[in-house]
Amino acid sequence: MKRLYVTALIMLLSLSTVTAMAEDKKGMEARVAGMTEEQKEARFIEMKQRVEEIRDMDKSSLSKTERKALKDELKDMKREAKAIGRGGIYISFAAIIIIVLLLIIIL
Repeated sequence: MKRLYVTALIMLLSLSTVTAMAEDKKGMEARVAGMTEEQKEARFIEMKQRVEEIRDMDKSSLSKTERKALKDELKDMKREAKAIGRGGIYISFAAIIIIVLLLIIIL
């Protein structure tokens, strides 16, 4: 009987952590969806400046908790930047090969 309770507790805790992570991503997308294009652009510039500040910062004098806080801040800004949609253009390897072949055939 005790084993059943332990198993049920483990399952309950594991399910609750999955839903918490999924909700955080949805909240970020909802917050970004409510922004206008000007607000998105301004926020992107703010994040870019903050990343430059962190990169130029002397991290050797920081404590472990401060370094962890900076790392978490950078992860959050990365998620927000992806939600804003300024990720860039991605071309697959197969597409590059096709483009190169077409250029060879044409030229």
